[in-house]
Amino acid sequence: MKFEYCTLFKDVQLSGIFADSKVFADAIPKTSWESAQQAYEQHDLPMDNEALKCFVDTHFTFAAQPELQALGEVGSVADYIETLWSKLQRKAFHSTNNSLLTLDNDYVVPGGRFNEIYYWDSYFTALGLEDSGNISLIEAMVENFVSLIERYGCVPNGNRIYYTSRSQPPVLALMVRLLLPYKKSDIKWLKRMVEAMQQEHDFWHQGEGQLEHSNSVHRRVVRLFNGMQLNRYWDDKPEPRPESYAEDICDANKLPPSQRESFFRNIRAACESGWDFSARWLDDPASLLSINTTNRVPVDLNALLYLLEDILAQCLTMLSENTRSAAFKKRARLRKNAIEQLLWSDELNWFCDYDLTHNKPSKVLSLAGCVPLYAGIASSQQAQLIGEKLSHEFLHQGGLVSCLSKTSQQWDSPNGWAPLHWFAIKGLRDYGQFELAQDIAMRWLNMVKQDFATRHCLLEKYNVCEPKKTAGGGEYQVQQGFGWTNGVTSRLQTLYDEA
Repeated sequence: MKFEYCTLFKDVQLSGIFADSKVFADAIPKTSWESAQQAYEQHDLPMDNEALKCFVDTHFTFAAQPELQALGEVGSVADYIETLWSKLQRKAFHSTNNSLLTLDNDYVVPGGRFNEIYYWDSYFTALGLEDSGNISLIEAMVENFVSLIERYGCVPNGNRIYYTSRSQPPVLALMVRLLLPYKKSDIKWLKRMVEAMQQEHDFWHQGEGQLEHSNSVHRRVVRLFNGMQLNRYWDDKPEPRPESYAEDICDANKLPPSQRESFFRNIRAACESGWDFSARWLDDPASLLSINTTNRVPVDLNALLYLLEDILAQCLTMLSENTRSAAFKKRARLRKNAIEQLLWSDELNWFCDYDLTHNKPSKVLSLAGCVPLYAGIASSQQAQLIGEKLSHEFLHQGGLVSCLSKTSQQWDSPNGWAPLHWFAIKGLRDYGQFELAQDIAMRWLNMVKQDFATRHCLLEKYNVCEPKKTAGGGEYQVQQGFGWTNGVTSRLQTLYDEA
């Protein structure tokens, strides 16, 4: 049975007996969800919260979370990161009676409430694993992604059944590129990676054959007024997220019934973006109820899909599949042209998301605009203008704010996130802006070091404007660990010899 549709699940989630909806979405039934639901139906309903909590404790267990601060005598950030990899590693498993999707190989989780793999997190985690010499674990994680693509048609948001209707920013090609120097003589492996990347590309382009010549959308594909084609985030399910069920129901009830399905879909699409949530997706930055993710053409998604097409073409050339390679080279060229024409704003000197409602670039400026540098799409003049804006508007004491909009959402100012720092720093370095890249990196590293001296752990996100304050926003407390913070911080320490 799909547990998220049963009355037991809904009643528990709406009762408030768990402060975080994800706790019960990840619960492990002692027998099965079916038997728990059947037992629940034998009681006089509804139960009060005390009885409901007792029932849950009788029929479910919960996975323990490792204590990420209790690591003994760990004196430096570098030592903490190295020590933590084993704490965040999980073993392969082949059967489950809960919401987890089985995986054939070991993997790394981010930490805190996130006790499963997350797709785009894994690339940034892999940077640190490579620094640590743990190439085999990166290979294992990529094999898991390939298996998930073969089973579900995409790499889901995470390996939970409730994540399978959406993906996350596509980074499989980046992980394949990272591994190529270690695997270049393994033709069998390369062929498998090519087919997986092809399937991922197919996922993002499902239904493109149904599009009209212009001004047409279908699922994740957008054909604009000039016939150019780009992509957007989407989710096929216009319903509450099981892992945030109470929050979604509470918010949706503030809207007219006719608007609720659209709200649920746009919330889920924002989760596919990884930026859950940000002013990027809001028509009114002060209100999550105005979320309109599916009417944005995201610059970062399209830059990453350009890289997918470009890397896929390179790998096909290595396999002497020149016809297929040429087809993806053409796709990459057309996408690059569309990004340059539609997503660059001469007014703002920035790569912006495209607002489909108003047929023009969004005025919300975020670090997503640095991904075209990372992807090698920007011209040298554009890169220079981006560098100037980063230096004058995004850069603060602890590094870069994710978005210039200051809201209550966790992906906006004053917060900064490790993965976006990597995109920006690597992009700047690739365009020869080494001094600015180093300035950003050192601010980040110094902030992390000072915060570590107090907390003795690394965090999911930071307040880069006032580093002594804990980062806020979002649907949950700031999490310890933390996979991508560890990975990016490790890579920056390696680049700038700051370990």
